[in-house]
This record gives sequence, structure tokens and C-alpha cells, in this order.
Amino acid sequence: MAQKLIDGVKVTPRKVMPDERGRLVEIFRSDEPDFVKFGQVYATTAYPGVVKAWHYHKIQDDNFFCVSGMMKIVLYDDRKGSPTHGEVNVFYLGEWNPVRLLIPKGVYHGFMCVSDREAMVINVPTESYNYKEPDEYRLPPHDNSIPYDWKRQDG
Repeated sequence: MAQKLIDGVKVTPRKVMPDERGRLVEIFRSDEPDFVKFGQVYATTAYPGVVKAWHYHKIQDDNFFCVSGMMKIVLYDDRKGSPTHGEVNVFYLGEWNPVRLLIPKGVYHGFMCVSDREAMVINVPTESYNYKEPDEYRLPPHDNSIPYDWKRQDG
């Protein structure tokens, strides 16, 4: 069942090009329609079962791509006046699903490693990190104001 995407979220499948030497995948190109500008590139990781959540940005958009392992990325739209206010989106990014996920400013997001080893996400935000005035607004990972339970869903 397809989920209704939060307004401004974009999922861009990436083509993996394998050959006898290994693989190549283009993560993000400046000639793509949703490219705004380059801020910086960084990598972040999580160990199996670890949740890193929740936060949002007022200025920057994020572009996530999981380069190793598998991450469950969860988004929550708390933007007043958004046509998708209150929506939750769940995505599984990683080695088995090579996509770039555009997370627009104002949308809460977090992730959990769902693989049996450390997973790594590359982020290409539209702004550089400001150490003196970080564009990060946080809630605890199990905050009840966000309608999402990070527990594994068996069944």
C-alpha cells in the first residue's frame, strides 16, 4: 500500500551501475529538478536498533541517502497550514533500496538502524551547519506529541 507523501517530500530512486569491479550510484546531481543549492555533505551512523530522533529545520532541506546497512526514516508533518499536516511517512533506505529522500524544512524526522550492523546515511543539506546558531529544533525520540512508535512491527 502506497503512503500519501508529506507535502514537499520527494523520493528519487537511484540507478546502481554494477560491473566486474564493483558498483557506482549517483546520489545527487545539481541538474536534478529538486536541487536547490549545496550546503555541505556529511555522514551519520546508527548502531542496530538505535533511534536518532526527532528534529526539524527552519532554514534547510535535507537529502538523505543510506550508503550502508538499512535505515528506517520516519517523517512527521507538524507544519501549520500544510495540506499534509499530521501525516507520518515511513521509508526504508539502504543497500536494498537505493533512493534519495528529500526532507523539506519544517518536517520532523528521525531514523532507526534496522540492519544487523551499523548503518550510514549521507546527507546533503541545502545549508552549512551553523555552530553558533544551529538550525535544529528537537523533541525526544519517544515524544507522545508525534504519533509514531519506534518499536519493531512484527506480524
